[in-house]
Amino acid sequence: MKAHPGIEVEWVRDGTTQLMTRLRAELSAGVSKPDVLLIADSVTMESLIEEDLLQPYMSPERTGYDAALYHPEGYYYGTKMITTGIAHHTRAPHQPTSWTDLTHENLKNQVVMPSPLYSGAALIHLAALTDMDGFGWDYYQQLQANQVSAQTGNGAVLSAITAGTKPYGILVDFMAIREAAKGAPIKFVFPSEGVTAVTEPVAIFKEANHPEAAQKFVDFLLSSAGQALVSEQGYIPALESIALPDGFPDRSEIRLMPLDAAKALQNAEDNKKRFSEIFGS
Repeated sequence: MKAHPGIEVEWVRDGTTQLMTRLRAELSAGVSKPDVLLIADSVTMESLIEEDLLQPYMSPERTGYDAALYHPEGYYYGTKMITTGIAHHTRAPHQPTSWTDLTHENLKNQVVMPSPLYSGAALIHLAALTDMDGFGWDYYQQLQANQVSAQTGNGAVLSAITAGTKPYGILVDFMAIREAAKGAPIKFVFPSEGVTAVTEPVAIFKEANHPEAAQKFVDFLLSSAGQALVSEQGYIPALESIALPDGFPDRSEIRLMPLDAAKALQNAEDNKKRFSEIFGS
């Protein structure tokens, strides 16, 4: 709004799953016509493309980005990198460095994770690990056998770790690193096998009432000024020329685990159902 004084931004904020449920209900009832959508993951955006709810926009700001971070026809653009790794209380007796460490007996009933039924990042994490050699659904069976607790979203996981009720957990990077900088007793670990990531994409709705303002919103998020704001807020900027916030390693040290987005979209509902069967959620 400072960059564009003539534009007023009004927003609704919620977890990805809850937000999409509300959005689809309102669209079906004809009571909601938002201009832009900024959510956790590109898999959900792909579903909206299939439903013909988005419009393409080839932002001139896209030129500085890796092509993998935006839709080739401009239907959505990744705005940041939010990775999922391991966090633990600073006074916890063990320091896990691998995803498999969370299945070990010495961490039994001490680990918490966000539920993919509520968190878009957790659903992406599940899709990546269950499709990866050496993990698969067996890994989630092992987590359940080790009495890993599935909470709602990442905020609940953060609270459990910092309070010490569950000293270990699966958590998004910025929450742990930002709270640690404030003095909270938490440490974030990038596991040896790598991390999964969501890109918090932005898109313009097909029936946007203010398409030109929506385009300016997208352009700002992708601009150097917008990406500098991403870093100031404690996130990994999608634009590689912008430095990472304090507390993060160098970009070259962050290893991303592979994700088949098309497969993740196709299997999303089945993955949620199977997770519910394992964890009784």
